[in-house]
Amino acid sequence: MDVPGGSRLTFRVLGPLQVQGTAGPLRVPPGRQEVILAALLLETNRIVSTSQLVDLIWEDNPPETARTQVQICVSRLRKLLVDADGEVALTTRPPGYVLHTGAGNVDAALFTGLVRRARSLGEGGDREEAVRLLRSAVTLWQGDCLTGLDSGPLANAARQLNEERLAAVELRIRLELELGHHDRLVGELQRLTHEHPLREKLHGQLIQALYWSGRQAEALEAFRTARRYLAEELGLEPGRELRDLEAAILAGELPPPPAPPLVRGATASGPEASDGGPAALDAASPAPIAESIRHETVPHQLPADIADFVADGQRLDTLEKALSGDGRGTVGLAAITGKPGTGKSTLAVHVAHALAETGFPDGQLYCDLRGTTAAPATPVEVLGRFLRALGIPGQLIPESLDERAEMYRTRLSTRRVLVVLDDAAGEGQVLPLLPGSRGCAVLVTSRARLTALPGAHRVELDVLDEDRALELLARIVGGDRVAGEAAAAEALVRTVGRLPLALRIVAARLAARPHWTLASMVQRLADERHRLDELAHGEMTMRASLSLTYEGLAPEDGGLLRLLSMAQAPTLPSWLAGALLDDHRPFSSDLMEPLVDVQMLDVAGVEPSGGFRYRFHEIIRVYAREQLAAQHPPDARRAAFARMAGGWMHLAEEAHRKVYGGDFTVLHGTAPRWRPPSPYVDDALADPLAWLDAEQAALCGMVGHAAEEGLHDLSWDLATSLVTLFEVRGHYDLWESTHLTALAAVRKAGNLRGTAAIRASLGSLYMSRNQYDTARQSLNSALDVFQALDEPMGEALCRRDMALIARTNGDDAAALELYRRSLADFGRADDVVGRAIVLTQSAHIRMRQGEIDLAQKQLDEALDIYEGIGYAGGRARTLRRVGQVLLEQGRNDLAVLTFTEVLELCRDSGDVIGEGHLLRDLGHAFAMMGRPDRARDFYDRAVSSREQVMDFSGGALARLDLARLLTDEPGRSRKLLVPAVEVFRERRMTRELAEAERLLGAC
Repeated sequence: MDVPGGSRLTFRVLGPLQVQGTAGPLRVPPGRQEVILAALLLETNRIVSTSQLVDLIWEDNPPETARTQVQICVSRLRKLLVDADGEVALTTRPPGYVLHTGAGNVDAALFTGLVRRARSLGEGGDREEAVRLLRSAVTLWQGDCLTGLDSGPLANAARQLNEERLAAVELRIRLELELGHHDRLVGELQRLTHEHPLREKLHGQLIQALYWSGRQAEALEAFRTARRYLAEELGLEPGRELRDLEAAILAGELPPPPAPPLVRGATASGPEASDGGPAALDAASPAPIAESIRHETVPHQLPADIADFVADGQRLDTLEKALSGDGRGTVGLAAITGKPGTGKSTLAVHVAHALAETGFPDGQLYCDLRGTTAAPATPVEVLGRFLRALGIPGQLIPESLDERAEMYRTRLSTRRVLVVLDDAAGEGQVLPLLPGSRGCAVLVTSRARLTALPGAHRVELDVLDEDRALELLARIVGGDRVAGEAAAAEALVRTVGRLPLALRIVAARLAARPHWTLASMVQRLADERHRLDELAHGEMTMRASLSLTYEGLAPEDGGLLRLLSMAQAPTLPSWLAGALLDDHRPFSSDLMEPLVDVQMLDVAGVEPSGGFRYRFHEIIRVYAREQLAAQHPPDARRAAFARMAGGWMHLAEEAHRKVYGGDFTVLHGTAPRWRPPSPYVDDALADPLAWLDAEQAALCGMVGHAAEEGLHDLSWDLATSLVTLFEVRGHYDLWESTHLTALAAVRKAGNLRGTAAIRASLGSLYMSRNQYDTARQSLNSALDVFQALDEPMGEALCRRDMALIARTNGDDAAALELYRRSLADFGRADDVVGRAIVLTQSAHIRMRQGEIDLAQKQLDEALDIYEGIGYAGGRARTLRRVGQVLLEQGRNDLAVLTFTEVLELCRDSGDVIGEGHLLRDLGHAFAMMGRPDRARDFYDRAVSSREQVMDFSGGALARLDLARLLTDEPGRSRKLLVPAVEVFRERRMTRELAEAERLLGAC
């Protein structure tokens, strides 16, 4: 059989077992199917016998039906894989089975192939290429092989691969030492020897790297540390290789370090610029699996590096050493400061990219702190963003700055992450964002000098020296052109004051007009001589430089530049140009591109829909806003702004509809919408929650911006529409800040309906925070207004939430009456989703009261509604209640099937909180079925799922569940209960605390 090479599926065993398809992760049922698939993947395209699979699953005690059960599991796996990708074949080959797929589709096979090629290249003398291949191989790993799989025999095979991973790291470091890269390897080797203290080869490499870096005393101390580890753990002396190294150092006989083969290049296209990633491989080594694994496991938030960066080797070395911690055992901290336009951000991004792969393999975090704007980013806001990027669900992120900072430091405590904080306003904005781990580093840029930032290495940028300015000019306009007019080129860089931003703008005009001479540009700049003389002193000279490009724009391009300056989003989607000009052409990016050509706009990235995103330099934005005020009358500005705001409103409204299957459970205002081109809307909102996530900053900013411009009806409408995102992701701080902004606007305008809508939505927020008294007051206030306005949807939403408060307080009778009236209100509003939510919530009360048939009837109706409109989130929540009803009825098998289906829905939507609930539900189900082994398995998974995202309350509850089943294992039960007791005591969960202490006392 031919082995397919173009499969749409990729398989990963170097970490947790994962299958990735074009539509996203493919969920393999936990347990036996996972074990069988893992075994087949470790032997891709080779036969794995049925007997071997039986041994992997049951080890010493297989049941009589073991072979039949294996056949069933293989059959289900075959269907799962064929449905996802017909090119992957799982075939029967006596005495077992074979999984046929291309070697490039399995990370273990790809890893082995890369290492084999690297060894061959290294032996052939091509060390640089070998190093790049080995780095690519190691990026495939996202934890120990087959993490989380329960099979002793598979664990042995996994250990072998884990050993090969370490051997690959050791080989790569040996090759890098031979290349003379010793100074770069010290930090990494210190970490590796701490993690693997018994591997003598790593200790020897660390000793060599330290010695060759001029750190002889530290090299000898590293030897003594290695000897102490070996003596304490094994009772052995170091091997001959380590002893010979020590002797050579003491005798001064260790050979000098190899000379680096390359000087740090001035171009970004040379060997140093390669990130060593899978893209460096030839076509025989498929790379997509490596790239997708890296993006899933670690954050990579750095903006793109630029190809025409002009390097200052000494400055780069200073920053790299500072970010490596300088061997001081503290967080590496560097600050780049200087006047506007000197290239602070460009330098920071370039250094970060240079260090990302080798120095900080666990990821890079980036945030524009907006320190030079009227609304700088707050540390609370930035920490929330970083925690989400590090895998913490929004619902679990605490409210206070101190708690967020503690969670952030905890999350980074075992990682090597580089944090880039761009455009800081001052030290107070930066200090809460510093990690506590010495494995991390922070790079800050700011116009302020940041002299009070403790331990920071400061690099202050000024204008370019003449050589580097000429080099930058040559890269943009062409080396031949500069060489042909050498005197004019020197005059040109002097005329613009060697300021990087001004030089880039002027050079861009020349590049766009190849028929212009450099001398003619010098003459043009001579007309602005008096203003350009002030270039090194601040904004006035920058305005003169900007005017040269601005005055060359076509009238329509200049008009767009001015109108775009009203947008306050960090990056600008292309449809904004169409809205501002009221131009409905299908490709709005065509309006933006002329501004990109002259570098008045930058391309910031590509959207998932394929459209481009753009970014202003802040100084250019300020200049454009000045021109806007001078050239556009207020009515024209107001009309353009209303279209832009209406475009954001239309997209947010459409996202809500797509999430809920219609325009349900939300009130809308009457502000006019502006419709971006339909193809753009369809592509952008293919995943509506992902779009809301990506545009969060722009949408929240528009709530406040609309309020400032007097568009109060749109402000409250947009704020309440964004609850679609806030509620699912747990963005409670954004929920509150946007609503309070909109509330001030509608109050000032006397907008009663908007005031009531915001108050009702705030009531839901306060409920989510368990602030029930405040929630009740807010909801009552809103209800009074809605009743006066005869607004059935508003009344329905208020009574539904008030019922939930009553239910939480144990007043079931009041809750059922409020639910009854809410159903009537939703009926008047013709809102079926609202009805389904009320039916699901009230069914829980009916189930608790023993009215099982009535509860089931309500849940069936709710499911019919959700399935009819395609609202997956509502269906999942209702199905979970169905599973609980089935347990109450003793229909345990059906309950397990239902919980399993909901678990898959949660995993598909990325709902890690829901996944933890369902794993625990499955544990309960198997416990009630008298199957304690299965129950233990699911409780174990629930503990891991909750604590992995730092949901310690949920983890403690699952620990308590598991401890109840482990009365015959007092040692393990005690390990489970001790941390659970601490959590229950801290969170004042008195009932759970009492039971945990009782069980602990019996251990």
